[in-house]
Order: sequence, then C-alpha cells, then structure tokens
Amino acid sequence: MRIADLPGRPIIRLDTNQGIHGLGEVRDGSHKMFALMLKRLVVGENPCDVDNIFRKIKQFGGHARQGGGVSGVEMALWDLAGKAYNVPVYQMLGGKFRDRIRIYADTPQSADPKVFGERLKRRVEQGFTFLKMDVSIDLVRKVPGALTYPEGQSFAYNDPTVHMFTGIEVSDKGIELMADYVARVREVVGWQVPIGTDHFGHISVNSIIRLGHALSKYNLAWMEDCIPWMYTQQLKEITHAINVNTLTGEDIYLKEPFEVLCREHAVDMIQPDLASAGGILETHKIGDMAEEYGVPMVLHMAGSPIACMASVHCAAATKNFLVLENHSVDDPNWADIVDGIEKPVINKGYIALPQGPGLGITLNEEALKQRIRDGGYFQPTPEWDIKQRIDDRHWS
Repeated sequence: MRIADLPGRPIIRLDTNQGIHGLGEVRDGSHKMFALMLKRLVVGENPCDVDNIFRKIKQFGGHARQGGGVSGVEMALWDLAGKAYNVPVYQMLGGKFRDRIRIYADTPQSADPKVFGERLKRRVEQGFTFLKMDVSIDLVRKVPGALTYPEGQSFAYNDPTVHMFTGIEVSDKGIELMADYVARVREVVGWQVPIGTDHFGHISVNSIIRLGHALSKYNLAWMEDCIPWMYTQQLKEITHAINVNTLTGEDIYLKEPFEVLCREHAVDMIQPDLASAGGILETHKIGDMAEEYGVPMVLHMAGSPIACMASVHCAAATKNFLVLENHSVDDPNWADIVDGIEKPVINKGYIALPQGPGLGITLNEEALKQRIRDGGYFQPTPEWDIKQRIDDRHWS
C-alpha cells in the first residue's frame, strides 16, 4: 500500500505481484493514516476477495472522516478486481440502470439573492438540471431582531456545539427574511429546476420546523442536515412536521445507521458519501436497503476524480439513485490527474459512465505529481509493516 499525498484527498495505490494496481481515495478532510493503519490486514490477501477483506477492516473505520481509510481501501480493491477480470466495477455490482450520472454543484454564495440567482441560472445554462444553495442564518445574523442567542455563542460552521445546545433561535423576522431570499432566487432561476438547501446553521428543532414551513411554498428538493444525523427522533419530528423533504447521511459509516433512519422514516431522503460510508459495495447495499423503504438516495462527493468515479459506478448500479454532488465544477484542472475517460468529465450536468476495467481510469502521473506534497508520491511505507500478531476479534 502506497499513498500519493494529494492535499486533503490522499490517493491510495494497492500494488500486486501480478503487475496491476488499484486506486482509491481517503475521504476529503481526512488523513492518510486512516488507510495506512489497514496495511497489515490487506498485504498478502487476494484483492479480488473484496468483501472478505472489507469484513476484516471495517471495524477500524468510523463515522465521517474516520471512515475514509476503510472506504478508500475498498475502492482500490474494486478497481483492482475489475482490472484483474477486465470488467468495469458497475458490472460486478450487477449491471447498470443508467449510462450517465446526473450531477449537482455547489455554487459560490452571495448575500444578494439576485446575484446568487444569476449564478444558479448560469448553472442551468451550463446544462445542470439540479441545483443546491445554502440558506444560512448568516444571511440575517447582523439584522437587528432576526436572531436570539446567548452572548458569546459561536456561529462558526465547525463549532462543536450540537445544534440543539447552542440556544440560537430564529425570530419571525429572521425566518421571513430567509424565506424572502429563497423567493427572490426562485424568481431568477425559475420553478422547473430542483433546488436543494443546506447549511442552515446550528439552530433548534423548533426553529428548523418554523423555517421549513416558511420555505415549503418554494417547492424545494430538500432541506439537508437540519440537525446532526444521529438524533433519530428529533429528525423524525422535523420530517413529519414540514412539507419539504429532509435529507441526511454524508457523515454516516456503514449501512446499519442508515437503516434506522429509513425504518423510522426519520428523513425523506438519504445522502451517503461513498468515501465515508464504507466504499462502493456498502453504499450500493445502503441504496438497495433504502429502496425497500421507499427512500431515494442522493450521493455526497467532495473528492478527486477517483472518489468521483467510484461514486459514478455505484450510482449507475443502484436503482433508487437520484443525483451526485460535485464540489469542483469550477476548477478547470480538477480532472487533469486522470485519463481514460471522456473529457470534460462533467458535460452539461452529467458524467458518462466509464466502460474501462475497474473504475475505468488511469493516472496522469505528471499532473498528479504537480499537485502532491513534497516527497508524497507513492513512496514505500515500511513503517506500517506491522509483523506483530494482533487479535482483532471483539469476542473470545
């Protein structure tokens, strides 16, 4: 196992004694350590036994970025297996339901709804058929009487205080202003294209419900991550109280927590990130499970073309898939590190399903070398060659 230390998105390469390798990616914002710690469990195994290896390593992952190592290694195993059998990953998952994958893109925010609406309208002109916008309390934070909150409470996105514990509430005035912002964006963009919403701020269940009521008239695709995903009953309360779809899941690891949300009908839609959820097969299983509960699956993705193509194969093979996120549509060099697929990769709001073996991509080594940290290009990792016997069982 070797790592190319692409900043914020470490690339995994699993080499074999047969002269082929597989590529994977650690979740954005995670660390290569989460993959390297699995080396002792992977070296010497048959990489085509993907599920067997996954069951060995999955206990060493966790929610959010802690799932990045297991998920990235699993991606690389599928890429390797596909190359060994000379078939694309989606075919090994049971075949495809679609030939191209619908994409939605985040768009740079503006406090001026007309300016932001024009930016979204340009997305439509570029061919995107699904949009997303942030509707944050930051829009009204400096307006007198829009919010109530304890003195000194942080409004930072990465504040560790859970939404319900901040004491931040949105007043009727604040909700009216936030709803007016969405209304003015809708006026510019029009009513046909779906628009998802996100990043409301760390506000209470009741404030979210009141905001949801105000936004329902604008026919939104969803309200995302209203509160943290693990609060099932509060999510259920929100979902049953408002007439806008609720969605969560980008930080959930493995299928079982998703099944709780679907079985309880705590959200209307799920959104796993394949690079956290456990990789390609686990995310495919999550989608199939959700389909049985009548729940559609959106895919979160903020990684390089490697994580993106892993998500594309999974999306193609999962029936209840709706749309895939991409954070890099404005980066003209984002796809330079891979070859072997159609370019531009994102073409008029869609990505064509690769037909080559494995993930269907090859590395453009020169482009990748220009982006990685010094000394971080697939160097040997002997320091992770742990020979000591470790009993990993959780039982005796």
